[in-house]
Amino acid sequence: MKKSSLALLALGTLSSAQIFAQNAPASTLIPVTVTGNPLGATDLIAPAAQYSGNELLFRSQTTLGETLDGTPGVSSTYFGPNASRPIIRGLDGDRVRVLNNGGSVADVSSLSYDHAVTADPLSVERVEVLRGPGALLYGGNAVGGVVNVLDSRIPREPLFDAKGGASGKADLAIASGNTERSAAAMLDAGSDRFALHADAFQRTTADVAVPVHLACSKPGAPSMARTICNSSSKTRGAAVGGSVFFSRGYLGVSASQFVSNYGTVAEDEVTIDMKSQRYAIDGALHGLSGPLQSVKVHLGQSDYHHTEFVGDMSGTVFMSSEHDLRVEARHAQWAGLDGVIGLQAGTSNFSAAGEEAFAPYSQTRQVALFAYEEKPFSWGRLSGGARVEQVEVQSYGNPDMNRFLLGTRSFQPGSYALGALWNLTPAWQLTTNLAYSERAPKDYELFANGPHVATNAYEVGDARLRLERSTNLDVGAQWKVGGNRFAISAFLNQFDNYITQIATDAQEDGMDVYAYTQVRARLSGLEASANLRLLQGAQTLDLEMRGDTVRARNTDTGEALPRIAPLRLGATLVWAQGQWNARLGASHSAAQTDVPTGQISTDSYTLWNASAGYTMKASTTQMLWYVKLDNITDALAYSASSVLTQTVPGKAPLPGRTLKFGVRWTF
Repeated sequence: MKKSSLALLALGTLSSAQIFAQNAPASTLIPVTVTGNPLGATDLIAPAAQYSGNELLFRSQTTLGETLDGTPGVSSTYFGPNASRPIIRGLDGDRVRVLNNGGSVADVSSLSYDHAVTADPLSVERVEVLRGPGALLYGGNAVGGVVNVLDSRIPREPLFDAKGGASGKADLAIASGNTERSAAAMLDAGSDRFALHADAFQRTTADVAVPVHLACSKPGAPSMARTICNSSSKTRGAAVGGSVFFSRGYLGVSASQFVSNYGTVAEDEVTIDMKSQRYAIDGALHGLSGPLQSVKVHLGQSDYHHTEFVGDMSGTVFMSSEHDLRVEARHAQWAGLDGVIGLQAGTSNFSAAGEEAFAPYSQTRQVALFAYEEKPFSWGRLSGGARVEQVEVQSYGNPDMNRFLLGTRSFQPGSYALGALWNLTPAWQLTTNLAYSERAPKDYELFANGPHVATNAYEVGDARLRLERSTNLDVGAQWKVGGNRFAISAFLNQFDNYITQIATDAQEDGMDVYAYTQVRARLSGLEASANLRLLQGAQTLDLEMRGDTVRARNTDTGEALPRIAPLRLGATLVWAQGQWNARLGASHSAAQTDVPTGQISTDSYTLWNASAGYTMKASTTQMLWYVKLDNITDALAYSASSVLTQTVPGKAPLPGRTLKFGVRWTF
């Protein structure tokens, strides 16, 4: 029920953000919430978090999923160090919507765990995470939540005055563990009438070091080594963009490219060569008179393909193209209501050609209307939203094989939500959200029929699948006094017709057959975060604490749902004085024994991490020198939410001890 993908100061519980903000350059991304909070409220009803600037830099990893892992309510699919997608409240894949500047990210990362998200933390300016029913405006595919990756490729406000100017930043880093070498640069120039942007980045890594000897059959690699076999990568990207500004808005365009070549980890000789190109147009009008006060428009077009190689031989080729349109208008106040109405439409085309094509060529068309309304009261706010969609999924089969079913399915999902925020005292707030969401089955859930090596299963879809329906209740409380903060939220998500894979007694191509089936399911959990200010003055010392737990069950059978993160607890000491800052923390994951019959439990583990930074300032420039030490004790750990823990047991532990040095220069 909140608005889109998280307003940038939603959980502000990490006081380190304040510390880092003191050293943040003036050229960092202007804090405009692109997809969430369209009415501009600073207090959000739905649970949310955001990372930007130096705070994002210090937690950044090689993938989006690992970068966000540890945020209350957020874990990772972790398919090795090169491919991981966020999991929100136990939900992953097509129940978590990944956006770029509020628009669709056209890749195939939700199709398979070994497919990477086409967004590298090196090119990101801010990441917003919205959990639970606040993601309503993005439909049933966001029932778990929304992750919005923001960059400054289309400037939305003037960066300079009429005299003009230029600003930018550059990042360089090296690391042990994966022998990382990374570089990124960004440049903005313009005046109060126009702005131009350019950025580029590159990262190379070797196989990731781990605290155990693992076997490897890759030619040229040691047969046994303390590394994850076939986990090296090369990633690069670049973009250009610009905007023109006028008295009541702006119009901007951008073009970007993402290229990555990486090992898939599950198979010692399989690599993925990926390329994505994206073009976007954004515009906005403000200060209008009449029934509409402002209008925002986003139009995007993406082309994606990757080839899976076995050694030097080309294998399966995945391709996707997508067009998406989103129009959002804020209306004038009516009967005490402030709100937005909007339209979203998109068309995506998918194909997979090769022996391991487990899904057919397909096209998905979608159009949706949505509305969000809010009414203020002396005690707080009430909010409500609705979204209705028309979704059509068509299978074209495959010209090289006849095992796929042809046909078209049409669905009319609807989503509705109500929310409230009470200001009990100046320090205490209570929030509650109730949402009903419907999700249309995806093309592969309907029409899959083939071997899927990443899950070690022969997957079979069901063209008779119905809408997946869920009811979500979220209740939270927040307290804030000075530098001390506390937030807790509890949720219950009840599914009818939850789409999952169920093992059958059959086998195909030497693999067990798993059929997409609908069951009843329930997910519930708690999330909490807190900050305790221990020292205040010339130097500050804060204790950050966090924790979450999820319980997920197939209520038809009483068994646990697969790949659910266990109870997690964390604490970090954050110190700052003048130009210095430092952090020391630990993250503990309990053992996960609540797994489906026949699956492998994971042991508990604790990862210790530390970092330190020193900021040098001179005139209009500044340099941040930093060092990070992850997994200080070189602990051996396996992720309960990774499919690799089940399909290739022991083959892909979490990375071992890694020391990273870096510098960020801004002007």
